[in-house]
Amino acid sequence: MKREVAEFTHAKELGGIELLNASYHKQNFSRHSHEGYTVGVIESGAQRFYRTGGNHIAPENSIILVNADEVHSGSSAAEGGWSYRAMYPLPEQFTLLNEELDLPANGAPYFPEPVVHDRVMADTLRMMFHTLDTSENRLLRESVVYSTMIKLMSRHSRSKIDIPRHAAAQTQLELVKQFLDDHPSVDISLEELAKLAGLSPFYLIKQFQIKCGLPPHAYQIQSRVRLAKQKIKQGYKLLDVAQECGFHDQSHLNRHFKRTMGVTPGQYAKEFNSKFVQANET
Repeated sequence: MKREVAEFTHAKELGGIELLNASYHKQNFSRHSHEGYTVGVIESGAQRFYRTGGNHIAPENSIILVNADEVHSGSSAAEGGWSYRAMYPLPEQFTLLNEELDLPANGAPYFPEPVVHDRVMADTLRMMFHTLDTSENRLLRESVVYSTMIKLMSRHSRSKIDIPRHAAAQTQLELVKQFLDDHPSVDISLEELAKLAGLSPFYLIKQFQIKCGLPPHAYQIQSRVRLAKQKIKQGYKLLDVAQECGFHDQSHLNRHFKRTMGVTPGQYAKEFNSKFVQANET
């Protein structure tokens, strides 16, 4: 059986962009979302994933595009698994490029197609990853990252048109979302969330999933993973991270973190903390 390998790093350009170089055979990403975009190039095999209400297959040399906060999943679509390179730029990093270059697009871009077949763009992304792997020249690294992101926007993004919804209900749902974002570790019931929003529990579950792509309990897990990432970057021990982020134990943290990020909390910690010592990771 092929050995699964996942190398997580981050580039300092644009305030820090997370990067992943992985080969998976049995990895199965649960439905989740990132605060950043997912931009990935399939190097071999094929990946099956959910995005924008449907399932998609990305074969070798194709590009995967997932917008920030967009629910998606991931698994193998080929017998031998798949390998890919990916980066996770934040919306504000794309917005910064728009503002600095006075581009016509406003704010962060929207990528309508989950899978893009663009060999030129795929090779550009590969060149960027190779440069970040091999060069310490700051001017070269920054130039490559900036030009690649601008090229990606110009070739494959557009402005997103939101469908109008009932303003009052959207405000109530946003209140629930904001609570889960601000207090991810709090043990709160569906009934308590419903009271906070002034909605019935059934209506809250149904409308929250329409708005956010996940039911409240699954969204809470994603908020906890995001908080865990912050605390790991700050150097917290993994056992303390698990406890402070609302996970039952370290094993619970490990399981959800890997199903969201593709790497373990220990692998993630080593990239940001040179003195990190892996302990009691299961």
